[in-house]
Amino acid sequence: MKEMLKTKLGVENYEKLMAIDNPKLHQFIADYVELCNPDRVFICTDSAEDIKHIREAAIRNGAESELATSGHTIHFDNYHDQARDREHTNILIPKGVDLGPTLSTKDRDEGLGEIHEILKDIMKGHELYVRFFCLGPIGSEFSILCVQLTDSAYVAHNEDLLYRRAYEEFAREGPSARFFKFVHSQGELDERKTSKNLDKRRVYIDLQDNTVYSVNTQYGGNTIGLKKLAMRLAIKHASEEGWLCEHMLVMGVHGPRGRVTYFTGAFPSMCGKTSTAMLDSETIVGDDIAYLRKRNGKAWAVNVERGIFGIIQGINSKDDPIFWKVLHSPGEIIFSNVLVTEEKSVHWIRKDGEVSAKGLNHSGEWWIGKKDAAGKEIPCSHPNARFTLNLKLLENLDPKLDVPEGVVVGGIVYGGRDSDTSVPVEESFDWVHGIVTKGASLESERTAAVLGMEGVREFNPMSNLDFLSIPISRYIQDNLDFGKDLKTPPLIFGVNYFMRDKNTEKFLNKTMDKKVWYKWMELRVHKEADAIDTPTGRIPKYEDLKKLFEQVLGRDYSKGDYTKQFTLRVPEHLAKIDRVTKLYMEKVSKAPKIVFRVLEEQKQRLIETREKYGDYVTPDKFST
Repeated sequence: MKEMLKTKLGVENYEKLMAIDNPKLHQFIADYVELCNPDRVFICTDSAEDIKHIREAAIRNGAESELATSGHTIHFDNYHDQARDREHTNILIPKGVDLGPTLSTKDRDEGLGEIHEILKDIMKGHELYVRFFCLGPIGSEFSILCVQLTDSAYVAHNEDLLYRRAYEEFAREGPSARFFKFVHSQGELDERKTSKNLDKRRVYIDLQDNTVYSVNTQYGGNTIGLKKLAMRLAIKHASEEGWLCEHMLVMGVHGPRGRVTYFTGAFPSMCGKTSTAMLDSETIVGDDIAYLRKRNGKAWAVNVERGIFGIIQGINSKDDPIFWKVLHSPGEIIFSNVLVTEEKSVHWIRKDGEVSAKGLNHSGEWWIGKKDAAGKEIPCSHPNARFTLNLKLLENLDPKLDVPEGVVVGGIVYGGRDSDTSVPVEESFDWVHGIVTKGASLESERTAAVLGMEGVREFNPMSNLDFLSIPISRYIQDNLDFGKDLKTPPLIFGVNYFMRDKNTEKFLNKTMDKKVWYKWMELRVHKEADAIDTPTGRIPKYEDLKKLFEQVLGRDYSKGDYTKQFTLRVPEHLAKIDRVTKLYMEKVSKAPKIVFRVLEEQKQRLIETREKYGDYVTPDKFST
């Protein structure tokens, strides 16, 4: 093994690898260097020189191109490689293991055989980059070390912006290091330097060996191993060890007298998660993935990442002032699948200003009115176009990002795309009611972040269904159990930014109304605001919201708007309970009985309310 590594790595890179005293790590790297057969191997330490090599390689080999603003680069994925590939993403399980019908699985022996056959010599002509990172703050009980092998400098560069470097941590821990492993190859490239053999695109997660494989794809959600792919590995460990790995933002909401209360929040892609984490009146710890642990009777959370791989569609100067400023300032930012103009500036869907008449985008040469092979007009940028940046560029970064012990969680928020059922903000009655009715019952309309038909209402418990590696029943039970012995459990809330008027189809909320919802939730955590009990949870009083709208947004909030937004829609709630109950009965093996009990209790409350007040019940009926 060592002789082969010496030959492939060369003296300098071999010495960098051997400075980490971990035979298992050496063997893992040797196995895939031999199988994938790259021309060169680069071991990346935490040094500025090595990081610079990765960035320059991305430009040199055409994975990225420089833009007019200093530090900005552009990357394009294949036109048909623009989102997570559910169809070809599978968890590899041994014979006799069943994760239930809702999780996509494949026989482990078959999957490993297939992926190793695809990987054979796949990196010939490429340089292999070996990166070392840490999920969570360095030196924290939360944290997990990771190593990724990739022949994409774009992927390696992305990871450097998104995760904490950990070559030195690997060296410090030596043979005792526990780590996740990721193997990625973009495969054969076309003339645009994008992955060519998409028919052989595969993303396999081997839970038994803590290894993720990703081939013939470049899109970050399929290739950045430490992102959603790592969640499958972490969720299994969390379940076994009594903590939670969640698809959640972490943010500090600033209350009266200089108080900061930390919230986590779960939202499916393109449902407002990043824009919530980036509210300019609050501070961001993270926008995507959180680990939660219990300590001293409280829930604590850390951001697994240190950067953002965010959706850029719709970012504008009015609603997203901090992002807008950063995206137009010098700094290290990778744009993907947006429009590049002749002046090497960028444009995206719903950006301020006029779109350029022509340019370069994910479809190649682009012009206004260009259509694809099916006759559908191609927008200036892909709806799932992204940007990658380090959180240190943001002026609203919370100072506790890298604190090893994490932050105390005061509230947990669940939200999705819901045009006709849920009110803008609602508190659950208790931990169990919140987990069942807000988290485990979460539904949302499908968006462009997932390949397939948009607009379909999907069941997505805790916004984590795509990333589960354990049966749903076990995952729901883990969440229920997490709150059992907490002395001060976080309050659980549901939010809905997408309610529409039934007659006009216009949104009932303005984009920035969410600022008020979070201020109200912060007050509720500290028992400084009242609430009205309804059959589905606790809603704000009009007087409290009116005051907050004036304080936070400088805007009058009418009683009419309050009534429209917080009217209880009984038929829609009953229909949702029936849908969710049926799904748990038919699709979730051994679902916790308490799920059915809590849903049935809510159903009966709704029926009683309908008998008393009718189908649509204004909030004043509950406050009397």
